[in-house]
Amino acid sequence: MKKKRCAWVGTDPLSIRYHDSEWGVPVHSDRRLFEMLILEGAQAGLSWITILRKRQNYHKALNRFDPKKIARYRSADVKRLLANKGIVRNRLKILGTIRNAHAYLAIQRDFGSFDRYIWQFVGGAQKVNMRRSLRDVPTHTDESDAMSKDLKKRGFTFVGSTICYAFMQAVGLVNDHTTNCYRHRSAALKH
Repeated sequence: MKKKRCAWVGTDPLSIRYHDSEWGVPVHSDRRLFEMLILEGAQAGLSWITILRKRQNYHKALNRFDPKKIARYRSADVKRLLANKGIVRNRLKILGTIRNAHAYLAIQRDFGSFDRYIWQFVGGAQKVNMRRSLRDVPTHTDESDAMSKDLKKRGFTFVGSTICYAFMQAVGLVNDHTTNCYRHRSAALKH
């Protein structure tokens, strides 16, 4: 019997693997949260499958998403990244990644961890939604609006409310697997 998945998944094996093993699973690793926030920002204006296909290149290009190393990037690093065909070569997104690394490190200092900071927007526990279909899933919520506003205040870029909501879905702050998806129940159980 074929597994029923969320309608956005499609047939690409990479997308299926991402949906089945990562999307909506609660993440508490600071480094992984940073990675996903950067990737969601890189995705702005593009399809998610484009970013999934470039994800390993991002790992190599951005020192495995090490925010301390990224925060030290200078003009030579920006030039190197702009020449890298394996990532999205958008100057504003690249500069935003460096800026976001600085802001991320400040949040770690202020809150003790990025995990503690980011999970406050859902009260510390995954919000499990009961969406019946893709058209029931909003592009933003009050929580993503609040997250976006606070991240921007702290110096982040490429963190509009829609990007923040996609991030929240990706790292399991919210479980937006539709109720007919086989992952709806199990995504909340994996940590």
